[in-house]
Amino acid sequence: MTRGPLLPRLVATDLDGTLLRSDGTVSERTRRVLAAVEDAGVEVVLVTARPPRWLGVLAHVVGRHGRVVCLGGAAVWDLASGRALDVCGFDAGAVRGLVADLRTAVPGVALAVERTDGPAFDPWFPKDETGLPDSSRAVPVEDVLDGGAPVAKLLAVSPGSALSTRPGDVARGSTADAQQEAFFAQVCAAAGDRAHLAFSGAAGLAELLPPGVTKDAALARWCARLGIDRADVWAFGDMPNDLPMLRWAGRGFAVADAHPDVLACADAVVGPHDADGVAAALEEALLAARPGAAD
Repeated sequence: MTRGPLLPRLVATDLDGTLLRSDGTVSERTRRVLAAVEDAGVEVVLVTARPPRWLGVLAHVVGRHGRVVCLGGAAVWDLASGRALDVCGFDAGAVRGLVADLRTAVPGVALAVERTDGPAFDPWFPKDETGLPDSSRAVPVEDVLDGGAPVAKLLAVSPGSALSTRPGDVARGSTADAQQEAFFAQVCAAAGDRAHLAFSGAAGLAELLPPGVTKDAALARWCARLGIDRADVWAFGDMPNDLPMLRWAGRGFAVADAHPDVLACADAVVGPHDADGVAAALEEALLAARPGAAD
């Protein structure tokens, strides 16, 4: 099947809260539709705040291309080879200064650094995942900043937070929301213009990316590499860190249960993520693009 005039040249979709269901799975319907989109000549790129170590389980989703814009736009990861094709990391001196200033601004803050070759955590960082070696938590992060790949993301968790990472756990107007805003203000003041703060929906967490690193910037670089104009891109998302990507794309779509700011910005709204909203929208586009569909 060739790409019709009603289809984009590239589809970029966020994962958690957008393409994936609440239990972190991809439905058979979504897998089938993504394969059909690729068969129609459309490039599919997954775009996520996830680090590379959380991407291996998605190999069955990505079809032939195997490219993921990850770490909030700090890297493009090739699943087949297990290596980074593009990395935009912090300057080594800048990240060391950020860590020192965050320690002063937020006493008791828990920090972690994400690199394409693996993470490192403060020993007191909340243990929300398993399978990592004890060495990743052996010492404070400032003791492991020298050497290795550039730091692509710095994570800061508010003191005493359990670090809930389920989408929707921070409700607007709630006490948790007010606490999140206060913590963000502290982190933002400490970081200044040395980092860009992103919020992907995890309660108690601030994600600091290198200046200028966003999902849209990484997607723009990748599209330029492929010779694809932004007008020929459709993007799907659910959280404020998706907003730059949705605004940059020719058409920006929000899932129905997205953050209110995303719903207000989107060009169109598709079904909720647990009802395969992205897949349903792409199915409709594939049907409309078929020869004779308008007859």
